Amino acid sequence: MSHVMAMAVQKLFPQAQVTIGPWTESGFYYDFDSPDPFSEADLKAIKKEMVKIINRKLPLERLEVSRAEAERRIQAINEPYKLEILAGIKEPISLYTLGDQWWDLCAGPHVAHTGELNAKAFELESVAGAYWRGDETKAQLQRIYGTAWETPEQLAEHQRRKAEAKRRDHRRLGTDLNLFSIEDEAGAGLVFWHPRGARMRLLIEDFWRQAHFDAGYELLYTPHVADISLWKTSGHLDFYAESMFGPMQVDERQYQLKPMNCPFHVLTYASALRSYRELPIRWAELGTVYRYERPGVMHGLMRVRGFTQDDAHVFCLPEQITAEIVAILDLTEQILSTFDFRSYEINLSTRPAKSIGEDAVWELATNGLIGALERKGWAYKVDEGGGAFYGPKIDLKIEDAIGRMWQCSTIQLDFNLPERFQLEYVAADGSRQQPIMIHRAIFGSLERFFGIMTENYAGDFPFWLAPEQIRLLPVTDEVRGYAEEVLGQLKRAGVRATLDQSGERLAKLIRNGEQMKIPVLAVIGTTEAEGGSLSLRSRREGDLGTMAVAKLIEAASLANAARSAGLQP
Repeated sequence: MSHVMAMAVQKLFPQAQVTIGPWTESGFYYDFDSPDPFSEADLKAIKKEMVKIINRKLPLERLEVSRAEAERRIQAINEPYKLEILAGIKEPISLYTLGDQWWDLCAGPHVAHTGELNAKAFELESVAGAYWRGDETKAQLQRIYGTAWETPEQLAEHQRRKAEAKRRDHRRLGTDLNLFSIEDEAGAGLVFWHPRGARMRLLIEDFWRQAHFDAGYELLYTPHVADISLWKTSGHLDFYAESMFGPMQVDERQYQLKPMNCPFHVLTYASALRSYRELPIRWAELGTVYRYERPGVMHGLMRVRGFTQDDAHVFCLPEQITAEIVAILDLTEQILSTFDFRSYEINLSTRPAKSIGEDAVWELATNGLIGALERKGWAYKVDEGGGAFYGPKIDLKIEDAIGRMWQCSTIQLDFNLPERFQLEYVAADGSRQQPIMIHRAIFGSLERFFGIMTENYAGDFPFWLAPEQIRLLPVTDEVRGYAEEVLGQLKRAGVRATLDQSGERLAKLIRNGEQMKIPVLAVIGTTEAEGGSLSLRSRREGDLGTMAVAKLIEAASLANAARSAGLQP
């Protein structure tokens, strides 16, 4: 279908040059270098031309050509981008023709003719900017996105899911619910947490910390910058420099913002000689890191330049690997399920061709990961050779409410940093041995997890997590004194309650509360004030009727303690 679109574009816009046009998870796109921007009207015209091409049942023929023949063909149609693409293709070189009117470099395979495509089951969805080769120093292109399916029903379902994803978009919800913003004046990819979002973040952090204390972790706080020599020792300057911000000159020394927390935890371990009796050592940190991301890839909270990782590192003995990985998986399940993520996709990545470390250690580490997954009874896929050069890993994706999978948790064994920093412990026989180091993140980053969580809940957060749990709606000024008294009681009980003082009509007060997705609205009229009660309306449970203030406080306190979605009357 992408070739059909490119052919249609070049027929309608002869000056447009084609670049690349791959498939995506739900469709396809093609990048074009065109002197004029494509409009919505142009997309409609392109689609109409595509339908004509499909109905003509043009044959798609694969041809293998020599590099010289490919260059001759490309020069004949004056397509310089194709020459650059050709330079990166290994032989045999293949191209596909659509009839005798259009062709492109492609490995295929494809349908036999365009008539096999369903003209009623595709759509051109949008136009966006894109840099050639993803490099902002190169030409800016226009990317046309499309989607194609076997049947109109499948297309309709795709469009429904896309509309639902738009409704759940955390960027829109973040603005509508006043949770966070990214301010251009401060810089791209830097998150400002507003009071409502900051309250939620604090709740998440407090839960995370207590869960780690309960699991036998201690917490660390480490600096945001370090002397550049640290990043040379860790290897980040050699392998990760493109994602690091530039150095700062301070007192004749160069400092660099940290892109990762790992070297700081390693230095903390190395600050004292450790005994085998101390291991395992489990340290966790909510550490803010800074990474350079290109302008074209930043996306709300999902891809930012400053973010807080829920990093943890376990230093253990080789024979402790399996037990520690099981404990990490248990903690991961506990934390993720608290936010209603209970369906996972798990990948185990093994030793790549280029790696460091002894075979016996790799085998021990990989078997430790496998043993832990099997003890959990979790199904997993094996990515042979997909591990990092310094150790095997487990990656965990979570499924959200509309079936999307998100990369989230990672458990990574590391043979590199202990070697680079010459970490040791005193073994039982008195010898000095190198500990096993396990990297681990459950959320990945607080910002990204917050974005995923917001979309999963569509902004309709469970009671325990909502930034504003109960909003009091006084019907008249006469009951305002009672409402303020109730507000004080709720706040003293630890309930996040507010009092609407706008003076609007009751219908507007309720509508405003619903738009802000407040879990419980409490209407206060003369009857409620005289009876010491509230009329409650719950987003999840519907009309709860009249409830005494003391009873509401008890129910809210129980819901907070149980981290439940709604009140527990």
